[in-house]
Parts: sequence; structure tokens; C-alpha cells
Amino acid sequence: MKQKIAHIALTVKDYDEAIKFYTEKLNFRLLEDTKLTDDKRWVLVTPPGAEECSLLLAKAANDKQIASVGNQTGGRVFLFLYTDDFWRDYHSMLNQNINFIRPPKEEAYGLVAVFEDLYGNLWDLLQPSDYNT
Repeated sequence: MKQKIAHIALTVKDYDEAIKFYTEKLNFRLLEDTKLTDDKRWVLVTPPGAEECSLLLAKAANDKQIASVGNQTGGRVFLFLYTDDFWRDYHSMLNQNINFIRPPKEEAYGLVAVFEDLYGNLWDLLQPSDYNT
């Protein structure tokens, strides 16, 4: 049997501001932006070089969903962005005014720093010690 996670839904306030953040600040690729209804779109973004999993940007549609924007995991790191060159991406993100809430640190598993996205979701930027490109 073979399975994979294809998409991870990320609740956002606005499609266009989220697309702009991910494509312009994090250099993600916009894979798809399809209008489904007057209020709903199918929006997929992915980091450069990613082949399997993408983010599905899902606009919050009710009060409960709006309350979860930026806090989908209760304040824990939510997503893990692996890189083949930590310092290249770290400096690029600093130049894009990405807010790092934990500075770079060498851990047993690799080099890591924690940043937040435009809504406050926490991400690890991580170059694992054994990362193969």
C-alpha cells in the first residue's frame, strides 16, 4: 500500500493576502487558484522543489474558523519547512521582514529557527543534519 498527505488546509482571513505572503515573502509557488463559488476558492501553494504536499489556503467561513486563524495548533509550531540551505533562506526571509520568534539554533537533528506567518502560525525553518536534496 502507498499513501501520502496531499494537502494541509491552512485557515486564512483572505485568499489574496495569503497568496501574496506565501508567494512573495516565502517564495512559494502558486499551484492553483480556482473559483468554486462566489465565496470559495481552491488555492494551493507549495515551497520551491516540493513534490508531494502543498498548502490548501482555506478562507475562514464562520466565527469558529475565524477564531482559529493564526492559532490552528494552540500556539505550538504548526508546520516544518525543510531547506537544503538554512542560511540562504533565513537571510532571504529576514530581508522579507519575516518575524523570527526563536533565533537559529544548532540542535542534534539540525539547524532550526522558529518564525511566524502573516497570521501568527508558528513554523520551523529547518535544515536537518541528514537532509538530502
